[in-house]
Amino acid sequence: MSKNNSKRKNQSSKNKTVLTVKTRKHLLLTGAAVLLLTIAGLFIQTQRHTMFNTEVYQGKIALLKSNVLAEEESLPASPAGGQAGYAVFLSICNTAERASVFCGTGVTLETAWDNADKKVLKFLGQSNYEPVWVKADVVCSSDTLDEAEFARDVRAARHEFYRFGVAFDKKYETALLEAELNGAKIFDCENGGIDLEYLNRYLVKAERSPLEELPAAYTVFQCKGWFCDENNAVYVLSTDGLDYGRRQIDTLDGAYAKELILNASSFLLEQTGEDGSFVYGIYPRFDREIENYNIVRHASTLWSLICRYRLLPDEELAEKIDRTIDYMLSQIVYDPQGRAFLYEEKDDEIKLGGCGIAVVALTEYMDAFQNEKYVDICKALGEGILSMQDSDTGGYYHVLNGDFTPKERMRTVYYDGEATFALCRLYSLTGSQIWLDAAQNAVEYFIRKDYTQYKDHWVAYSMNEITKYITDHKEYYDFALKNAQVNLNTIYERDTTYHTYLELLMATFEVYDRMCERGITAENFDLQMFLDTIYTRADRQLNGYFYPEYAMYMDNPRRILDTFMVRHDGYRVRIDDVQHNIGGYYLYYKNYEKMVEYGLLNARGITAQRAEKDQKGQGRA
Repeated sequence: MSKNNSKRKNQSSKNKTVLTVKTRKHLLLTGAAVLLLTIAGLFIQTQRHTMFNTEVYQGKIALLKSNVLAEEESLPASPAGGQAGYAVFLSICNTAERASVFCGTGVTLETAWDNADKKVLKFLGQSNYEPVWVKADVVCSSDTLDEAEFARDVRAARHEFYRFGVAFDKKYETALLEAELNGAKIFDCENGGIDLEYLNRYLVKAERSPLEELPAAYTVFQCKGWFCDENNAVYVLSTDGLDYGRRQIDTLDGAYAKELILNASSFLLEQTGEDGSFVYGIYPRFDREIENYNIVRHASTLWSLICRYRLLPDEELAEKIDRTIDYMLSQIVYDPQGRAFLYEEKDDEIKLGGCGIAVVALTEYMDAFQNEKYVDICKALGEGILSMQDSDTGGYYHVLNGDFTPKERMRTVYYDGEATFALCRLYSLTGSQIWLDAAQNAVEYFIRKDYTQYKDHWVAYSMNEITKYITDHKEYYDFALKNAQVNLNTIYERDTTYHTYLELLMATFEVYDRMCERGITAENFDLQMFLDTIYTRADRQLNGYFYPEYAMYMDNPRRILDTFMVRHDGYRVRIDDVQHNIGGYYLYYKNYEKMVEYGLLNARGITAQRAEKDQKGQGRA
């Protein structure tokens, strides 16, 4: 009996082994089939994406090509140089990384275009790259410089202001657009010429051949450009001057300014952390955050968020504003007398300007939200400001140590205007004469010391504020206008965006308008030049706005898209840079219709400028 049982067990065990082997084989085959189907599915999906991306590109490139070929007759013969003939650069960007750029040359413009186009199509066919933005550049002028001439020209330009592309050989086999060179820090702005290390790093990352050495001569060139955005809208780009490479616009009106404000303030909202602090800044060429923090600039940035709330109120925005205020309030300290100061922990110091801007931000908040939440803290900060003012002269002491002992009498003229602006706001808030008397004392000090020499926007803000409450001191109004008038030529001619100039001009415009309403004569004031300078500065500041045609050559385009930067400091994007731009454009938006009534669009040079731009197409923010 036991032998039979043993045989049955052995047979059963063998059968199980056979079944297990068969099951494993079946599972392996099934798994392999599933894997193959998955791979096939992914391949098909990838191919579909590739085909879709290629179709998207072809739709955009067709729009650009019709614009480009229409320009052929306006180009000189062989504009790229003898061996290259014509040169076309096509840039594509997926918004997540720096644009890929492809160059084609040929004996005709269409041949050059087709050669560049073939390179793009080959790239798209071998990748899953999404061409959200497409840009076309056609070389329209070129020159050959030897090594010394080239180095001299690069060195002579302001940082990131050398606006020429460079071909490193006569056939444009290695050639880069100006936007590529500046966007990847390839120009050696300090010493002149090219930084070979940065150049080769860029070429290798773009899967192109690096150079063993720099050439003895360079072909430098400029282009006519066109940009096609994610919605297939095509923009004509400026071909020379400070606007080079930026979309042309018809008229910078109030609606356009509002769009700039909303876009840039959206960027600030994205920089707001859970603790209420901001990402302080970014160097976008390599997507590097600026680690330093400045509580004064934090306070001024609050003002921009409140401007946005006035234009587009919502609960989420209000919550973020509350968080950023709470962060600022956590940096308030009190001396034994109960006076409040904004404290900069990293430097263990108290800055007069910080106390002033904190008051401005908090009073702006209470006005926008119609509450009295921060009246007491504002008065305590005001007492702190008074403790730093010399009541005999009206001048201020600028910086204290963290223990409230004196540190630095004079640091920056900004602090004087910020503190005086705050004193005026405190008068508006409380009606107490002590604040207005102190502000008048400061203003009279500004006049005696001729603060117009500083071209300071905070002085302009303070003069705009104090003239709301004082009508019988014409010298205040005259000084406010003089602060702009004597500086108009300098402001008009400034090549950089210098964002605080528009703030100065717009605060002064409000003073001028107030004078007109009150029947106060503005003697010897050049209104036409003033309005022309306002429009010119508002337009100039667009060169510091990250339109996609600029942003696409940065390391992480979507991160800095539609905000403001400082080109000559490595395209720096810092919260105060954005705040000052918003401040100027907010007043421009607010006063646009009035300025038009005064003759803004008839001002010197504007009519001709608009007519020329009308022929080339209108852009948008």
